[in-house]
Amino acid sequence: MLELKEIELTDKPWVDELLSYSDFRGCEYSFSTMFLWKFIYKTRIARIGDRLIVGSMVDGKISFLFPPGKGELRPVIQAMEEYSVQLGQPFYLHSVNKQAQEQLEQEFPGKFEFTETRDYFDYIYFTEKLTTLSGKKLHSKRNHINRFLENNEGRWSYEPITPENKEECRQMNKRWCAVNDCLMDDEKLSEQCAVAQAFRHFDALGLKGGLIRVNGEVVAYCMGEPLNSDTFVVHIEKAMSEIQGAYPIINQQFVKNTCQDYQYINREDDTGAEGLRKAKLSYYPALLEEKCNAVAVR
Repeated sequence: MLELKEIELTDKPWVDELLSYSDFRGCEYSFSTMFLWKFIYKTRIARIGDRLIVGSMVDGKISFLFPPGKGELRPVIQAMEEYSVQLGQPFYLHSVNKQAQEQLEQEFPGKFEFTETRDYFDYIYFTEKLTTLSGKKLHSKRNHINRFLENNEGRWSYEPITPENKEECRQMNKRWCAVNDCLMDDEKLSEQCAVAQAFRHFDALGLKGGLIRVNGEVVAYCMGEPLNSDTFVVHIEKAMSEIQGAYPIINQQFVKNTCQDYQYINREDDTGAEGLRKAKLSYYPALLEEKCNAVAVR
């Protein structure tokens, strides 16, 4: 039977290697995503040949990612299915992208039933667009940034997150949580568990970050990392909303200063939150990374 183990920092080198073979653009295919959320989703991993197996617990049931890597797919899928059967559960795959869906349909025709999951589509933007905010569609974003620059002329600065200023970002995050009632919201509490892990293991995970100061105080920060050969993913972004334009300025400055070697920026999904969806769509993504769930029906 397949043996899954808890994901650990020491797994990063070989996991990253297997992820690179598929070069997927979805945020799930990041070691940091798997590691940061492991306490929430009880993430477990295994390796068969040159393919990575990632299992998570969703509503008390095991759910797998499509196995990234290279080499034969059939024996890996069969091992995952056997594991689910041993648990007395249906064989379930989540966050299946279009490329993975095509491979499953080709290798196992008629075996899976696919259901689109719009709430978990990733928003992918052109790096150049998030940097320049050019064009009529992004006029309002330029206005927000110009207002921030006018209101804070000579009083603001951008800098990368370093060991010397990381604690200031952590303290700003605590203020953000207090303002946004994190203790009263299960989803925000879960996210803060992941954020705490990101601060704790920032360097070991290879994360990159940036912050905005106003009058010397940190008012916004974000963290991300290279995701694949052409895409950088932003995992975390927080700003104090009482500072007008704080979110647009950290978005733009981080991309401008950190992400220029990548064609695309993945700003992850909206989880179905209406306000978040509206905000992400307002930046006019270049594309959506479509995903679906797959369940074995025979």
